[in-house]
Amino acid sequence: MLQDTSLLRIPGPTPIPPSVQRAMDQPMIGHRGIETKELLGRIKPKLKPVFGTEQDVLIMTGSGTSGLETAVVNTTKARDEVLVIVTGSFGDRFAKICEAYQLVVHRLEVTWGEAVDPEQVREFLQKNPQIKVVFATFCETSTGVLNPVAAISKAVHENSDALVVVDGVSCVGGVEAKMDEWEIDMLVTGSQKAMMLPAGLAFVAASKQAWQVIEANQQPRFYLDLRKYRDNLADNSTPFTPALSLLFGLEQALALMEQEGLQKVYERHMTMMAMLRGAITALGIPLLTKTEAASPTVTAIHPENFDPEQLRKQVKQEFGLAIAGGQQHLKGKIIRIGHMGYCAPQDVLQIISLLELGIQRLGKRIALGQGVIAAQEIYLDARREANHDI
Repeated sequence: MLQDTSLLRIPGPTPIPPSVQRAMDQPMIGHRGIETKELLGRIKPKLKPVFGTEQDVLIMTGSGTSGLETAVVNTTKARDEVLVIVTGSFGDRFAKICEAYQLVVHRLEVTWGEAVDPEQVREFLQKNPQIKVVFATFCETSTGVLNPVAAISKAVHENSDALVVVDGVSCVGGVEAKMDEWEIDMLVTGSQKAMMLPAGLAFVAASKQAWQVIEANQQPRFYLDLRKYRDNLADNSTPFTPALSLLFGLEQALALMEQEGLQKVYERHMTMMAMLRGAITALGIPLLTKTEAASPTVTAIHPENFDPEQLRKQVKQEFGLAIAGGQQHLKGKIIRIGHMGYCAPQDVLQIISLLELGIQRLGKRIALGQGVIAAQEIYLDARREANHDI
């Protein structure tokens, strides 16, 4: 293999666009100086459309998980009863964060690889009106499921006074988010997925209803206190030292999204999902999720006649292609491929071609090119449909 060849196609961190990398290489500036104020002033309005909100999107220095913990610590206090929808490993993580803060956690367990049925949420809340917050995962990274958060939010608000808090870490920026329209009370994401940055920033937006709860909440918090971030952002500042290099990159990443057009960004992700799923199906390999539950940002493959770990090892050693394995009870059973952020249809064609070669190298006879052809046809269909719309 050619040295320094690296094709990163895991569900995060994801590749960085060259222009974003160059932006992050700028010389350091004072984090309390006018330059930083101006930078935050430019970034602030550009984040709102990505979240689909008129509320300010607060920027924290931390991982996506820090954003999830922030959501918990600001909206709840010990012994509050909450519902956590668990459709995979990251729903389970949300529940564990809640348990760490001594909340009374009710888990709505869903079979991994399936999306939650909003009717289950409705029925649970009708029987448990004491629930204060419902925590849901938009894209369950561990399974490639996209949960119907709009319908979940509707079910919650029609049957309780609970807040709706959504983990959007592995999809915001790659799928359409309408926080205000869907009445989501808090939406969280991180920088290292569809936002096309390294890990290190967490983004949190809260509704007016959520802010009322946050203001009245007596739960102690310091670094994760959203009130500090809100008050400082009003003055284009941050309460604590920001990750300035990432903010430089964020401005450029948002510019790239704006130049492409958010709707085009979402369409690109839908096309890549369809191409990859169509290719895998054409090769006769099972997928973990059904099409109606599939995420546009990550696809989970569930092989039956070859070892997923052997394929991962093969394509990594021979081609430098990094793809992810399963988590928890799916470890060693599935392959997860990220196609979000700085990723395009041509990259998906490359992924499929290398997977075909890798499977062949494992001794499994497949029709080389069959997956690529299926993906090419899906891409051409998508282009024809887009041109017709124009």
